[in-house]
Amino acid sequence: MDSLDPLRRLAVEQARNRVLMIGAAVGLAWLALVWLFAFFGPEAEAEGQGAVGWPLWLVGVLLPLALVWLAVWSARSLLILRLEAEELRAMLARMQGEGAAAEPMAEPRPVAPAPAPAVRRSPVPPTPRPAADARQAMLELDSPPETELTATELFHALNFPDGPEDREAIRCLRLALADPGMARLIRAAQDVVTLLAGQGVYMDELAMPQTDPALWRRFAEGARGEAVAALAVIRDEDALASAGAMLRSDEVFRDVAHHFLRHFDRLMSRKAQDSDAELLAVLAETRSGRAFTLLAQVTGMLGRTGTEAEDEAAEAR
Repeated sequence: MDSLDPLRRLAVEQARNRVLMIGAAVGLAWLALVWLFAFFGPEAEAEGQGAVGWPLWLVGVLLPLALVWLAVWSARSLLILRLEAEELRAMLARMQGEGAAAEPMAEPRPVAPAPAPAVRRSPVPPTPRPAADARQAMLELDSPPETELTATELFHALNFPDGPEDREAIRCLRLALADPGMARLIRAAQDVVTLLAGQGVYMDELAMPQTDPALWRRFAEGARGEAVAALAVIRDEDALASAGAMLRSDEVFRDVAHHFLRHFDRLMSRKAQDSDAELLAVLAETRSGRAFTLLAQVTGMLGRTGTEAEDEAAEAR
């Protein structure tokens, strides 16, 4: 854990307490103003008469209070969400730094030539051929084979850890960041999810109905538009509108989103060649997969949105 994390949490807690105190002060000020108006207003006696006057008066008193405390609750929740986003970004930065620091440590491994014991055992003087073999062995040690992530590890890496205690997801995320291609995808996905959350679009709140894995295989093989329109399963109109508005008006988000779409599309194409189609559907249910589905649906990669398809079906009936 970063040494600054306790300070960040303390600052956020103090800010949340200040918001609470401001809300309480505004609420008390409003009640005091209502009390003064009720007892000293010119129409206090007239408003107290009649059966309709009192309900309207109570609504006029309570509605501003409800709005004040709704704003307080929203501000306190936003502070927590910003803290969690900063902690996730800091955790990813630390993992990338640990991976970069581990690579130079692996370089001194090929210092000793591998065929030296064989030379001592053989009575034949060394020839240029063993020297070439030694150079080849050293080259093999310099570039160790990359380890392919399992389906479970890939799922946890693309879904991101739920917090510092989610050690299995952190381990899988560290393995993914060790691969340069996966690291680019993970960073792009994290940026997209964070930017969408800043506009109130949260991946955990997007409903993702089950889809046909064969359609995801067809999409990974290059099908687009109406051929895979059944994959456009997101029905949250607010999320679709927010993502579309960000793509149109925010140039930074547009660049990050298209970068993420390319890398995730390449991952799906690669997994379609050596994995079962069920894995593609499972990856689409991760937080990264939900962001991909949302953006693909907005950009037209999946043809019509689910709402448009339902409207056309209703018109046909």
